[in-house]
Amino acid sequence: MSSEYSAQNIQVLKGLEAVRKRPGMYIGTTGIDGLHHLVYEVVDNSVDEAMQGHCDTILVVLEGNDVVRVEDNGRGIPVDIHAGEGISALELVMTRLHAGGKFDKKSYKVSGGLHGVGVSVVNALSEWCEAYVYNDGKVYTQRYKRGEVEAPVHMVLPAELPNWGPGPASAQGRGTVTRFKADTTILESTTYNFDVLSNRLRELAFLNSGLKITIRDERLSTPKVHDFKFDGGVLSFVEYLNKGKTVLHRDPIFIKGSREDEAQGTVELEMSLQYNDGFNEIMYSFVNDINTREGGTHLVGFKSALTHTLNEYLKQSKQSKKLEESLSGDDVREGLTAVLSVKVPNPQFEGQIKGKLGNSEVRGIVESLVNEQLELYFDQHPDVVGNILEKSVLAAKARIAARQARDATRRKNAMDSAGLPGKLADCSEKDPALCELFLVEGDSAGGSAKMGRNRRYQAILSLWGKMMNVEKQRIEKVVTNEKLQPVIASIGAGCGEAFNIARIRYHKIIIMADADVDGSHIRTLLLTFFYRYMREMIERGHVFLAMPPLYRVSYEKKTFYAYDDIEKDRILAESGRDPEKVGIQRYKGLGEMNPGQLWETTMDPSLRNIIQVHLDDGVEAERIFSTLMGEEVAPRREFIEENALAVANLDV
Repeated sequence: MSSEYSAQNIQVLKGLEAVRKRPGMYIGTTGIDGLHHLVYEVVDNSVDEAMQGHCDTILVVLEGNDVVRVEDNGRGIPVDIHAGEGISALELVMTRLHAGGKFDKKSYKVSGGLHGVGVSVVNALSEWCEAYVYNDGKVYTQRYKRGEVEAPVHMVLPAELPNWGPGPASAQGRGTVTRFKADTTILESTTYNFDVLSNRLRELAFLNSGLKITIRDERLSTPKVHDFKFDGGVLSFVEYLNKGKTVLHRDPIFIKGSREDEAQGTVELEMSLQYNDGFNEIMYSFVNDINTREGGTHLVGFKSALTHTLNEYLKQSKQSKKLEESLSGDDVREGLTAVLSVKVPNPQFEGQIKGKLGNSEVRGIVESLVNEQLELYFDQHPDVVGNILEKSVLAAKARIAARQARDATRRKNAMDSAGLPGKLADCSEKDPALCELFLVEGDSAGGSAKMGRNRRYQAILSLWGKMMNVEKQRIEKVVTNEKLQPVIASIGAGCGEAFNIARIRYHKIIIMADADVDGSHIRTLLLTFFYRYMREMIERGHVFLAMPPLYRVSYEKKTFYAYDDIEKDRILAESGRDPEKVGIQRYKGLGEMNPGQLWETTMDPSLRNIIQVHLDDGVEAERIFSTLMGEEVAPRREFIEENALAVANLDV
């Protein structure tokens, strides 16, 4: 069956219609990440002002009813009439794609929001948006509805200004305030995560020495406030990331330089690195203050330079006799904490969300600068390079041992057709998206779970004893550990650098431990393992915590389950009975529940409570794991003392 196809079938989307029609093209997703990206686009404009030296304070406020306000003390968006377009420059910037000052290198030498679509996209994807510009003692404003102008730009009388309280723009009489409410008909969620936004704003404060950024959550009865200001730049960032760790050299290495490029102009580099005695790599890379989570040519250039430089120094050292092969990139990055920041006049990002840098010429520039600066530093600090080489050689030996262990495991699995641990009671479903794996504490609880489960899609792996604390171990110890091997084998996707998310056998990994101190410890140990060696599972939302009840309350042949003391007291109050005449069972462990009780309270998808583990703030997560699971006792004790009364539910 054919249909007519003519010029009448061609659609022309005007103004911001294209953004509303295909929002994913501009903000990556209409989910929670896309929602937060709206805030980042507005903040990036303020940061661009700071990068040019025109702004030193930014305020982000989460108001009630899912409204966001971003305020800075920059120059303020121009409000005069644009000669070519015949409308105010403010209206032009807010309502037209590819309109902005970032295409004119006289105004912005480098910028994060280079594509020129940032604030106009925010406007397009908002139910309403309003901009206030403070300039020369006057305030101008314009309001928009779903990207459309409601009224011309006009001056606001002092008595008509909203009562927001003091802010950087009003305090100095210059700057821009952008206030918006995300469109619920386009965005899947409009509830902002304070911790996720704080993480990004902290990064920006580290990358822009002296810039003060404040985020305030006014959705709470008592507003939550974070202030960020760091005078040491990326060096302070590395010190913050390594806080609580035992470092191999007291002072972080700092590298700064620039190169002239025919295509790019001046490319600037600033980075800091420091080694600790741990076994994990912490690496953050940025281009024009944009977090390039997927890396790119600048990161490739740094990694190549680091590996090459250390291999050259290895040839000249006594450590070379201990190793028959060259150091790999993984070897030289074990225990490395590094922050790389480059300023590129004309960056080529992959996609509007700017997750990866594509400029080929930047790799050579970064590689050359890092090679030169590292050689200069190592020549002046032979003790530092000696410590790094010693650690790298040990890492290489561990890598070789781990490879041999994996090869032996593969050979063993090849002879064993099942290749799965004996304690695993697998499910019959073969589609990983439909399968769940319960990691159950103890053989007794594991037996109940196996009897009570739905065998079609629920698998059970019984755990025994305490897991290894992987924070203190190299990977060869992890992959050969008798208590972690069954977990690795059951998930089926490898471990560490060999981990492949596409091979996981279950899309829900549910940690089911007792609701006591020992159970909490086991959960923490398993979460540390997943964070360090299968981190992508957490990032993609595959890891969950089961929430077994603490109490079983029964009266008049009725049974209720309470998950905490507050819920137990509520059930008792609603019963209207004397508590002494109500049956109350306090579960000391999962093993006390029979299969039916375990199913209906903890395993039945229609009734259970499970918590999905999120990684909202990677920097803060790194700090907490290092504090709680690292070698140093004092930071751990301090953390427990600060948080015990606030979050612990102690059974006294």
